[in-house]
Amino acid sequence: MDVFDQVRDALSAGDVEAGFELAIDRFRKERSYPMIFEARLMQKRHALGMPLIQTEPWNDLGVDCQAAYEGATVEAAREVGTLFLNDGEVGRAWPYFRAIGERDLVRQAIEECGDAVTGEALDGIIEVAYHEQVNPKKGFELILKHYGTCRAITNFSQYPVEEGRADCAELLAENVHSELLANIKYAVEQKEGQAPEGEDLGAIVEDRSWLFEGNAYYLDTSHVSSLVQMAPAIDRERTLELLLGMARYGSQLGEMYQFPGNPPFENVFEDYGVYISTVLRRNVEAGLEHFRRKIETCDPSVAGTTPAQVLVNLLVRLDRPGDAADVAVEHLSEADPQFLTCPNALQLCQMAQDYERLAEVARKRRDLLSFAAATMQAETPAAA
Repeated sequence: MDVFDQVRDALSAGDVEAGFELAIDRFRKERSYPMIFEARLMQKRHALGMPLIQTEPWNDLGVDCQAAYEGATVEAAREVGTLFLNDGEVGRAWPYFRAIGERDLVRQAIEECGDAVTGEALDGIIEVAYHEQVNPKKGFELILKHYGTCRAITNFSQYPVEEGRADCAELLAENVHSELLANIKYAVEQKEGQAPEGEDLGAIVEDRSWLFEGNAYYLDTSHVSSLVQMAPAIDRERTLELLLGMARYGSQLGEMYQFPGNPPFENVFEDYGVYISTVLRRNVEAGLEHFRRKIETCDPSVAGTTPAQVLVNLLVRLDRPGDAADVAVEHLSEADPQFLTCPNALQLCQMAQDYERLAEVARKRRDLLSFAAATMQAETPAAA
């Protein structure tokens, strides 16, 4: 018997629930899961005595009726989302779970997705995992695995939030560093008969200038350069160590691969190498002096105040807000705070708990509130 006739007979016999379940069973077999959502809501409207087909907004529902209908909506969304997940359709499941504020089942499904996923299903998983930030690390793994380093770098540069960013940066650095290290070790083994041990890329290339003869390189140099330039946004020591190795490798490349950068990182591999070493607290004073010189030598018409802002951020990373305040007062006093990428002088004085200087800077700027804050904190240090 045709399902339409079956539903009609059930409804005619007064068995409304059976009629709905017949329709829902048909939708389930056809994988018409969105229709199950609609059927569940109609089923609830019938139970509540509401119109079966909505023709206008539900503006006059009572509190109890509204709560019951919203509860049915949540249950229906969860049911349909789960059906899509069971079919491996993460991209189609996500809107239902997003609507009810549930992420855990989707995150778990993404974590467990197998290597066989391809095509639109894979793109749907990546969209939800990475771009919707449901499971960014897994999403980024899939981008790297299926679409390669170039696509991964592009996606990373466009990643909008901090959550998951460190994991993705580490994955990207590990991936590129591993490939580059393997290529370098192979080249050394071919020349010397034995591959070097360890994973310190900088140490391996340091005394082997022959590796770079004839403008030789061992991985797409634009990829290496792009990763090294991520350093100012990276906090994890492990990731910074990998980037430092790549910077040391890059500094050995032939002149044609020494891509120009923006001040104060005009010599990308060299300058970022110094920056990373300083962040890792190696040759700190030499590194700071390197960037102090940049303030004096960079053309201000090109660099603006960027060299000073980089030095301020570097000093903050080294837990030296007082020294950073010195730089800000000397070189950033005329800069509009809303365009700074580093803390301003007032914030740096606060971080350094230098309330006398905070008051001085505030007075000079005619900033009465900051002056009041400095005065109060100077009188009651425990409140700082």
